[in-house]
Amino acid sequence: MKIESPAWLILWGMLAAVFFRPANIQAADWLIDPSSFRATIATNANANEIILENGLVRRVFKLSPDAATVGFDNLMTGESILRAVRPEAQVELSGKKFDVGGLAGQPVQNYLNPAWLAQMKANPSAFHFTGLKTGLTEARFPWLKRSQWLSSNAPWPPPGKALSLTFEAPTNVGAIKIDVHYEIYDGLPVIAKWLAIQNDSSESVLLNSMTVEQLAFIEPESMVDGSPANFRGSYRALSAFSDYSFGGNMSADADAPAVHWTNDPLYTTQVHYRRETPCLLECSPPIGPEQKIKPGETFESFRVFELVHDSTDHERRGLAVRHAFRALAPWAQENPILMHVRSADPDAVKTAVDQCAEVGFEMVIMTFGSGFNIENEKPEYLAQIKSLAEYARSKGVALGGYSLLASRSIDAEDDAINPQTGKPGGARFGNSPCLGSVWGENYFRKLRQFFEQTGCGVLENDGSYPGDFCASTNHPGHDGLKDSQWKQWKIISDFYQWCRARGIYLNVPDWYFLAGSSKTGMGYRETDWSLPREQQEIIERQNIYDGTWEKTPSMGWMFVPLTQYHGGGTAATIEPLNDHLEHYETRLANLFGAGVQACYRGPRLFDTDQTKAVVKKWVDFYKAHRAILDSDLVHLRRADGQDWDGWLHVNPALQERGLAMIYNPMDELIQRRIRLPLYYTGLTNQATARFEDGHAEKVQLARDYTAEITVNIPAHGRTWLMISSSEEMSQ
Repeated sequence: MKIESPAWLILWGMLAAVFFRPANIQAADWLIDPSSFRATIATNANANEIILENGLVRRVFKLSPDAATVGFDNLMTGESILRAVRPEAQVELSGKKFDVGGLAGQPVQNYLNPAWLAQMKANPSAFHFTGLKTGLTEARFPWLKRSQWLSSNAPWPPPGKALSLTFEAPTNVGAIKIDVHYEIYDGLPVIAKWLAIQNDSSESVLLNSMTVEQLAFIEPESMVDGSPANFRGSYRALSAFSDYSFGGNMSADADAPAVHWTNDPLYTTQVHYRRETPCLLECSPPIGPEQKIKPGETFESFRVFELVHDSTDHERRGLAVRHAFRALAPWAQENPILMHVRSADPDAVKTAVDQCAEVGFEMVIMTFGSGFNIENEKPEYLAQIKSLAEYARSKGVALGGYSLLASRSIDAEDDAINPQTGKPGGARFGNSPCLGSVWGENYFRKLRQFFEQTGCGVLENDGSYPGDFCASTNHPGHDGLKDSQWKQWKIISDFYQWCRARGIYLNVPDWYFLAGSSKTGMGYRETDWSLPREQQEIIERQNIYDGTWEKTPSMGWMFVPLTQYHGGGTAATIEPLNDHLEHYETRLANLFGAGVQACYRGPRLFDTDQTKAVVKKWVDFYKAHRAILDSDLVHLRRADGQDWDGWLHVNPALQERGLAMIYNPMDELIQRRIRLPLYYTGLTNQATARFEDGHAEKVQLARDYTAEITVNIPAHGRTWLMISSSEEMSQ
């Protein structure tokens, strides 16, 4: 006999399935425990396919009648995000354009029915698939020397599997072979891709242009009319970024000149009236590379990294980006406590080193305007810097200095030449030297010589290379306009990788993490540090809050000018430090409480014992909780000067699962009931909150993994509390 359940019972069962989830539900979330998601390479002999998969993302390649991506699946949501087949790459060689693999004949571009694949044909004029190799991931470049500032011992290279598909040129082209390389990583929904073009012919071939990746992805929203600029990329199921990144914008999306979301001319059945939906991912340099590949040589392209998202939630998408960079550029987790000393005079440097050692700072950078000159190659100067570096090292402090690269003019012979005028000027920062000029060659020679002869371990390379073109035909490092961007990027990327191999810490105001740099600007306006002190306090926390959506705390620096900077007078200035100790402590608490290091610029860190005690208090706080403070930051409430603001550090792999910093900008003590989102701590039912004053209380997690806590925050002050597992705290 069939028994029908009453409607209320069915509804209750549905609600229970949603809200009363088992305690181990988070084990399936890679952002909390990625250990079960292992990269594999499998074959489907019946369909003649090879498959990259790690439980989070899957890419499927059909190998006949030619090789092509026929599946790109988001295993976290169960969705296919590929709607059409495209070539695996495209190249232009000596003026002729070629597809690399691919299949033609798909009847409609809105979606890909696997049944269509049997009728699809290879392009007879394309490079054709001839073989494959599999293996393990390999390091992009050496990272041999790890620093004591690294709070996480991340593996290098990130573990996973590698696949190479080999394509050979049509018979009328010559002995040219293209290997299309892929990597998929353990515990990360990321697939990497790059090309290697090998010339086995007897003549040189010119690589005019290349498209490393072309994927026809589903459009995540309906746009019937209007400009593609109004398209909301935050809804896309995939983010793409590349090591071919520059531009000075200090963010992954803004500094990705080789990553393009564009319209798809083959997609004639899309809803946009003018067929301009940006749903085709193309990864190619803006110009060139225009590289001559000689017989027997191999050219290697930049790399593309494709991160698949499982949510449109701002925090979760940001956490995914941060986890990706932790794995792909693990040196970016180095987070030394640093000072910018304003004078490179030996006595001033030694004073700064001594003060750093006394309070626990770990690095001194001879800053801009200090008189430090990394391009001075006189033996006596290098010997002086070597002596200072040895002195600093004896105190447990790393020493280095600042060098301006872009945004200055050398001369008409060495500056980047504007292709529109044939003269210097018009670069991203006005005037800029060309890295391929005679001056550029000497600059990097001097930098290498400096580090080899002085033993310094830090470079702050201001400007780096921002992507300028150069139309000169007289520079030894490039032939003309078309190869100028590629050659300059290679010059500086190779140098940064040289530094990374030697453990040289790199502050670079650009997105060079994937090439070896350690830190970029968090994002701030320098003239804001000329505002009245009380305004700087709020703006600083806003900058940190906004800058950590894509950056980990260790990836972005802030700035604390202890002496006057860009004006503002006494109302803006912290010196004399002891006279403005309350403000100085707020700045220290802002920064160390965020796990964000700042460039403290001045002649000293303290002027009295009382000031020294305050600095040391916050340095000690940071070092006592370094691992959790360097961990990911979940955003609670942005500073607005009207009520409390704060953030929560989370790390399910630590005993200290979370650390919340709560700030009060107002004139009176306030008490607030705050809901903490504890999902990313990995806790499920109960937690222990230990407050700054030492008392602890158990808190119950609600169905959405939040817990309410009551805090008392002093006027113009702050408080903090630690979140741990109840079981761990009892042991």
